[in-house]
Amino acid sequence: MSRLDGKVALITGGAGGIGKVTAKTFLKEGAKVVLVDLSEQALQEAKAELDAHGDVEIVQADVSKEDDVKNYVKKTVDRFGTIDIFFNNAGIEGKVAPLVEQKLEDFDQVMSVNVRGVFLGLQHVLPIMTKQGHGSVINTSSVAGLNGSPNVSPYITSKHAVVGLTKAAAVEVANANVRVNSIHPSPVNTRMMRSLEAGFSPENAEAAQAELEKSIPLGRYGESSDIAQLVLFLASDESTFITGSQYRIDGGMAAL
Repeated sequence: MSRLDGKVALITGGAGGIGKVTAKTFLKEGAKVVLVDLSEQALQEAKAELDAHGDVEIVQADVSKEDDVKNYVKKTVDRFGTIDIFFNNAGIEGKVAPLVEQKLEDFDQVMSVNVRGVFLGLQHVLPIMTKQGHGSVINTSSVAGLNGSPNVSPYITSKHAVVGLTKAAAVEVANANVRVNSIHPSPVNTRMMRSLEAGFSPENAEAAQAELEKSIPLGRYGESSDIAQLVLFLASDESTFITGSQYRIDGGMAAL
């Protein structure tokens, strides 16, 4: 039997690198999947790529807007009847600049997606899970949600906030057999890191990547497939006694 046989999984940021690879992993393990993303075109491309692997639906949404969140939850339940797994994954990196040079509107945008979006997702998915008496939520934070780092203060702030939301939600819904955990990846080989590399070193983004890789004991960025395997574990019944936890997946960065 597959590890997610018959389960319904909802993934925000579903057309991005980690979201799409996790969706494929879930489908191969027997889940039905709903992808949520801001870009309709990216969603259509992701669906075309994933259709061969199982039952996939897509919903265009801005995760920072409550009506959009209500809509993606409703469409998931209307299509598949419930939500067993919620990968609360959508996020943006913001601008690279010292804290004193960050613009308020840029700070607000990062917080809107990375914190408000996670909060709204929890607020509208958790009632479904608590009513049915089971569910697993995986919130995407970052190593930046556990450590400090220069020149990305809005992102750092937002990812620390995800830890607080995870712990608060986990305690509130534990008596309903609903689990809420957060994952904390190191740099992952996705579009987001290309953007950050260019911000850190506009003249030589490849040099920025090489420098970041030196800070990872395993000597490389993570791949989306690495992250997907951790999310699969937390989504599955193999992790039924785990909630309120922060899972580093960082190539050894925490050991330094």
